Amino acid sequence: MKDKKYLLIPGPTQVPPPVVEAMSRPIIGHRSAEFQAIVERVTGKLKKVFQTKNDVFILGSSGTGALEAAVANLVNPGDKVLALSCGKFGERFRDLAKIYGGEVDFVDFGWGYDIDLKVVKKKLEENPDIKVVLATQNETSTGVQNDIEGLGKLVAQYEAVLAVDAVSGLAAIDLKTDEWHIDIVASGSQKALMLPPGLAFLSVSDKAWRKIEENTSPKYYFDLLKARKSIAKWNTAYTTPVSMVYGLDAALDMILEEGLDNVFERHKLLAKATRAAIQGLGLELLAPDDCASMAVTAVQSPMVVDADTLRKVLLRDYGVTFAGGQDAMKGKIFRIAHMGFADKMDVIIAISALEMALGKCGYKAELGAGVREAQMIFVGGEHA
Repeated sequence: MKDKKYLLIPGPTQVPPPVVEAMSRPIIGHRSAEFQAIVERVTGKLKKVFQTKNDVFILGSSGTGALEAAVANLVNPGDKVLALSCGKFGERFRDLAKIYGGEVDFVDFGWGYDIDLKVVKKKLEENPDIKVVLATQNETSTGVQNDIEGLGKLVAQYEAVLAVDAVSGLAAIDLKTDEWHIDIVASGSQKALMLPPGLAFLSVSDKAWRKIEENTSPKYYFDLLKARKSIAKWNTAYTTPVSMVYGLDAALDMILEEGLDNVFERHKLLAKATRAAIQGLGLELLAPDDCASMAVTAVQSPMVVDADTLRKVLLRDYGVTFAGGQDAMKGKIFRIAHMGFADKMDVIIAISALEMALGKCGYKAELGAGVREAQMIFVGGEHA
């Protein structure tokens, strides 16, 4: 069946049938009392996933809109901003801060490496006038996961406000917003939250509100003060994507029914099996074990074939879609996502297709070698 496809990219991800079904419900007025009740209910569920008692907002936008909203409401022209990066999306956060007039101190830890908290501590000690710190929880461009717990507890000792890009990490990787002192968490619908693109989310701490209330940067759609005024009546400031909120309600039910701890353990197991399978095929991983993402695995393409050629064979012959590398990594790596509505068989399909595609591209690996390694992890996980 050539029409059957297997989507294994880090967004948009697969959408579960209950979510598709929910989004098919008839539209109601986005200012109606009935919809206000839905927004109130969904916001309560979102707070559980964010692990926060802070305000949480729903925006009609992609995840990048959440990042821009964070920057637009925090960064005044001339503010000193510490932007921490280990890949494409750390660079995006930096670029947004520059656009809003921030005086950006950009620290690039390198693609394939995580944030070094010792470097951050030194920066904060030497620059007590830093107003905002920007960081990425899960860098999908490299398959790296950062220590947000350590970062949050470090930044909390200073006047700076911490904003975290959790677009691809929320609901895949543990993130205790309040306990870890994260002032703004920005996320999006199309990753581990198992929805199509179209919704963005922000949680905002009291510390962040104090900075926001003093903000003078020009903004309109992403004005969080307007959002706060609207949410008091369980409205959004502008037209809400009604069907997407229906879907969000269903997706959150699935996540909370599984249990957050179980969701995180599932992602951890899928990542472990994927990495074991890749190593079983003799391929090299980009991120080391101590900072490997639980949501996406980045793999260095073998010398005999560039990653994009390999990806074309996977899609053409097996209907399997992997993500490619970005910028300097284009053609050098491919990325396998295992986030959101993903399970053990998604990994098995991904690895078995990869084994066959590698053979067609001239890389000789034993068929079944990677699948066997993944199976061993899964069997061990079942009997642990």
